[in-house]
Amino acid sequence: MKQIIALGGGGFSMEPHNPLLDTYILQQSNKVNPKLCFVPTASGDSENYIARFYSFFNAQQCMPSHLSLFSPPTRDLESFIMEKDIIYVGGGNTKNLLALWKEWSLDSLLKAAWHEGILLTGISAGSICWFEEGITDSFGGELELITCLGIIPGSNCPHYDGEVNRRPAYHNLIKARKLSSGIAADDGVAVHFIDQEIHKIVSSNPNGKAYRVSLDKDIYEQKLAVEYLGSI
Repeated sequence: MKQIIALGGGGFSMEPHNPLLDTYILQQSNKVNPKLCFVPTASGDSENYIARFYSFFNAQQCMPSHLSLFSPPTRDLESFIMEKDIIYVGGGNTKNLLALWKEWSLDSLLKAAWHEGILLTGISAGSICWFEEGITDSFGGELELITCLGIIPGSNCPHYDGEVNRRPAYHNLIKARKLSSGIAADDGVAVHFIDQEIHKIVSSNPNGKAYRVSLDKDIYEQKLAVEYLGSI
């Protein structure tokens, strides 16, 4: 089973006192004590970000580790990646993330990991990266399109309700036919894909929403069913 869980926002870095999304991610590995690897490339391997990751996941039923491309743990990144159960990609600059991954062949390794059944997940840049295209502020200034790994067809827009310019910019790029149709998710919402199809959409807050955004004569938002994890 090939899985990707794309977070529009939330998780340990945005909701440190709300474990619902990260607990959901751990449960999907179907392992009692899954090996979880954080990849903080997009933040430039921020020490604070890495510390927050360990602060949360050391208290969970898992074996946390992280992969730094600035201080690699090994030359054999393939073995390092392939022994994990979950790869969790942090937010930050998507363009820099993709450039460094390509230089280290991590883009190919992560695609291979997905094919082998290793769960891929992430927030913001760590959500956009799995799709064909995304909307990013990586270039500075206005939000623009970026071409990504292409594991999931279409485009992605995280922080749909969390950043005032995200929704109109996503609409405008799709309307101008610069960006393909895709999935938009609010902060606190995670879209769970199995074999490239949406399996379930979950939220850490009762008002979280997700949409399929496309272009007909005008922009069309199809509201998708979202399950609030707090009610389970």
